[in-house]
Amino acid sequence: MANKTISVTVNGGSKTSEVEPRRLLVHWIREALGLTGTHVGCDTSSCGACTVLLDGTPVKSCTMFAVQADGRRVTTVEGLQQDGKLHPIQEGFKEEHGLQCGFCTPGMMLMGAALLEENPDPSEDDVRWAISGNLCRCTGYQNIVKSVQWAAKRAASEQPGAHA
Repeated sequence: MANKTISVTVNGGSKTSEVEPRRLLVHWIREALGLTGTHVGCDTSSCGACTVLLDGTPVKSCTMFAVQADGRRVTTVEGLQQDGKLHPIQEGFKEEHGLQCGFCTPGMMLMGAALLEENPDPSEDDVRWAISGNLCRCTGYQNIVKSVQWAAKRAASEQPGAHA
């Protein structure tokens, strides 16, 4: 099989490389780009540790080929931080202790960030539904839910004209 050249916008920067057509997106991100925040968990799409945003939509990168991302935007957990400032979801996980071992955290943060783009004031049920495709073996999910809701409040307070 001949390699294919792909160009992908990753965390705001253009990345071009030759890839084998069968190379999974998760492996390209980790190995070719060195962005190891995207974790390899189950390789079956069950755990969500490999979640990234593809054109703003959460996808499990262990079930997608790198060539399928050609011409698209990929955001990894490393891309949430902007101009040296943590994304509200990252702050929320810190403030509300939304992680323990940290293995699921990147995927959970990206799911939370995508949820907040769609729903800036999610209920507990909304958050639980959004993260339902991601597994955590440590936290019991309560602090993850609190973290996402904390981030929603922070993001709302940062909006122009908002009153904290």
